[in-house]
Amino acid sequence: MTPFTTDRRNFLAGVGAVGAGALLSGCVTQTSSNSPTSQSSSGPVTLQSNLSSPQAKTALETLIAAYNKKGGSRAQLNTVASETFRTQLPTYLTSANPPDAYTWYPGSVAEAYAKQGLLLDLSDLWQGPDLSRYSAAMRDLCTSPSTGKKDFVPTDYYWWGFFYRKSNFAKWGVQEPTTWNEFLALCQTLKTKNVAPIGIGAGSGTAWVASAWFDYLNIRVNGATYHRELLAGKHSFNDPQVHKVFDYWGQALPFFDPNGTALAFQDATTSLLEGRTAMMLIGTFFADAAPKDALGDLDFFRFPVIDPKVPMAEEAPADGFFASSRTAHAAGVKDLLAYFATAEAQELYIKNSSGTVLPTHPDAKDNGTPLVVKGRKLIASAAQVTQFFNRDSSDALQPTADTALVHFLSKPKEVNSILTTWQRDAQQIWSK
Repeated sequence: MTPFTTDRRNFLAGVGAVGAGALLSGCVTQTSSNSPTSQSSSGPVTLQSNLSSPQAKTALETLIAAYNKKGGSRAQLNTVASETFRTQLPTYLTSANPPDAYTWYPGSVAEAYAKQGLLLDLSDLWQGPDLSRYSAAMRDLCTSPSTGKKDFVPTDYYWWGFFYRKSNFAKWGVQEPTTWNEFLALCQTLKTKNVAPIGIGAGSGTAWVASAWFDYLNIRVNGATYHRELLAGKHSFNDPQVHKVFDYWGQALPFFDPNGTALAFQDATTSLLEGRTAMMLIGTFFADAAPKDALGDLDFFRFPVIDPKVPMAEEAPADGFFASSRTAHAAGVKDLLAYFATAEAQELYIKNSSGTVLPTHPDAKDNGTPLVVKGRKLIASAAQVTQFFNRDSSDALQPTADTALVHFLSKPKEVNSILTTWQRDAQQIWSK
């Protein structure tokens, strides 16, 4: 699928409301089982959700309960640990009795499943009173290039940045950097204060977090267009341009938390909140696991400028839902997803979560905090918007990045062989 490319005005015109990432179903039922729930045509719609962090899970449960109170179709929520969900999603979709609907991502990652005929056609929903008002950019993002059908309902989007605690920066007497050299100087200052400057959390099943560093360095050094083309197989991971990305990353490596490849991102988040690390490149979803009393102390700055001649792109992934083409509850699934597309549902989700997502519905209101206002302005100022490594490529390509990037973090001097191997592994995916 053509990666999501748009200018900031088209993006903001049509991004507005997904907020819930994964709304499930009816009698809010929780299960720890990793296997899909058997379906019958008379049962409730099952929603398989990866929203397992406390606030996001509670917000989705609230949303499903509200949907079930409306009468008519009912939904049942199955919450699965995020990393388990990611690895099991292909199995869910290809099983004989798959869950009906899923929290996941639009764009290239959804296209990989659409090409296999695994996703339910939702085109008729996009003619409805809510989705018909979403932007052209959002409609394009949710349309399969191979089938021409719309197979996704977006509900929210969010941003990535270097997050930190304002009270800690004030205590350490440091300020937000804007350029790469200022960023490295900040890291050096923090290191002298006996704090690990940069947390990452690329261990214990969350190696994908490291892809944010690759994404941002690549779009800062080579630009968003080159980045998308690289992930589509039009360039090699062994190109000189990619080597340059790792040259810059190597400059920052001395400032990473030495435990960063042993911790899951949730544990790295705890280190950030407790002041053991100073800052972390992460998406706003991390705040769903943060104590409510810490949210007002959080702030962020954009990934620093490296080359002023390269337009400033930002990562702003959209979240939402797609459904199995094998569902026995097509009408119920569409009714549930139509509800998720409303301003009412998106505002309810935001109210009951950490509130750090931006709704996709043009009429839905965000929570209006200074952090959210700043995040919205960041995306509005972006020259281009990217999603995330697997979203701009495929779920199948993500493990190649996980292997390569974690290897680099532990053995940066082996970068030449790492990139050669990465290209070989990626080519095997692209050639399928």
